[in-house]
Amino acid sequence: MKAAQIVLEYLKGNGVKYIFGIPAGSVNAFFDELNDMPEITPIVTKHEGAASYMAAAYAKYTNQLSVSIGCSGPGGTNLVTGAANAMREHLPVLFLTGSVPVNTMGLNASQELDAEPIFKPVTKYSVLVKDSKDLLNEVVKACEIAVSGVPGPVHIAIPIDVQHEVVQNIEIPAPPIRAAIDPNLDIIKNVANELIKRENGYILVGQGVRNSVEQLIELAEMLNWPILTTPQAKGFIPENHPLLAGVFGFAGHEAASAMINEGDGQVLLIVGSSLGETATNNYNVNLAKDRFTIQMDFDQTVFNRKYNIDLPVLGDINLSLKFLIEELRTAGITRNTTEVGVKQEENFDEITEEYNTKNVLLNLQKYLPTSTRYTIDIGEFMSYVIHHMKVLDYSAFDINVHFGAMGSGIASAIGLKLAQPERPVVSITGDGCFFMHGMEILTAKEYNLPILFVVMNNARLGMVYQGHALQFKRTHPSFEQESINISAMAAAMNIPSFRVTDMQDLNEDMLNNFKNLNGPAVLEVALVDHNTPPMGDRVKFLSSFGK
Repeated sequence: MKAAQIVLEYLKGNGVKYIFGIPAGSVNAFFDELNDMPEITPIVTKHEGAASYMAAAYAKYTNQLSVSIGCSGPGGTNLVTGAANAMREHLPVLFLTGSVPVNTMGLNASQELDAEPIFKPVTKYSVLVKDSKDLLNEVVKACEIAVSGVPGPVHIAIPIDVQHEVVQNIEIPAPPIRAAIDPNLDIIKNVANELIKRENGYILVGQGVRNSVEQLIELAEMLNWPILTTPQAKGFIPENHPLLAGVFGFAGHEAASAMINEGDGQVLLIVGSSLGETATNNYNVNLAKDRFTIQMDFDQTVFNRKYNIDLPVLGDINLSLKFLIEELRTAGITRNTTEVGVKQEENFDEITEEYNTKNVLLNLQKYLPTSTRYTIDIGEFMSYVIHHMKVLDYSAFDINVHFGAMGSGIASAIGLKLAQPERPVVSITGDGCFFMHGMEILTAKEYNLPILFVVMNNARLGMVYQGHALQFKRTHPSFEQESINISAMAAAMNIPSFRVTDMQDLNEDMLNNFKNLNGPAVLEVALVDHNTPPMGDRVKFLSSFGK
């Protein structure tokens, strides 16, 4: 059996259904073997960077290993950004890169690159395999590392000749199973005692609560404490939940900021947030000032980074919450369900007739299915999404402000749709992001994926433009570009498209055309919004370096 086939057999046993990437000479053995393995579908993208974001999103929404592949040299370096993104989001992605034949290494072979050290800082494990007899063991080792403990990406570089070599007497091992990180029960008891003896506090929720939302809400209702979410966690707590105080951090809400800056909460309970820049409103000192701090996470490196944590709780968040709830029950604390969980009709009365970003985004939500999940790209529109769009269903948003890779929201929509095909998916992106990775709408077309790509086209790098205008009171002319008809580009690819130039264009009848798609569609919003987006605190932070 060829070494490449052995790797694919092992990945098939791991439940891998898709491999995201681009075929090339240095990985041709893998793509050839896929002809005889219908259980795994190659998702051939237009750029390896986009492939890496698709793999990351697929891993996130399936909670399992995903795979991305690229050729030696430029294909591999194009994957590095996605690896860094997966590392920040704790996503188990196996990155496979080709390499020149072993006997040509160091001889300036075509597309030669020593990828192992390049991937090392942005993965949990990176290795070059020079002997086919070692390949399966290294793949097994890498996959175990990817899913164990704090999940994350791994990388294996495989020379062309190694892929094609035949290996005898190989037994394919079982897939790895992640062992849970159990919290220390004595620490959980201490947390319960500290919560009970203090009357009030705040719960700050990060994206790490993704698979523990029910437990988080139950705990909040037992304590009757306000819930604040970080920007990346927007979408987990329903908009109409009476304890939701809003978003704290980048593009957050004034009520949430006032609570942190002026409120009398005695405790800050941090659940699933690493307390990075965007989550803490530029490391706001008031977050933990004069408050007893408790932080729950499965990554011990997040404790005591910028803020002193009085009581760190290491363990899988769902287990930590479950055990804490049991301790509080034992102490006689009951769940307050008054007005909690009552589903109310979400209104959109704040929409006005002005043709601006806020009204466009709210109109979209008003007429699209409430179950829609939105993947949000990087741009000034992102701040409007965080600040104004509503949480109408569980996990309503995928917002990647944490690493902030432009164009990732386009590719993430494809990975997400493959992971959860039953749920409507809308990608909200900008013209700057579209010109980076917009050709992936063709990938969506080729795989018949019904995704609506909403392109906010203001013919400029909006976040950069607005940031410079606020910080320096001027902008460079290069930030603005010639306006391009993106809907016409989509039409040239035989992809359904519509161009909005006025609020009257954005109505229920028009949006109904996008509800039963057989493939992708593009909705271009041609709009130059001169309103100041809700990103002032970010600008204040950047401005502090110019003084």
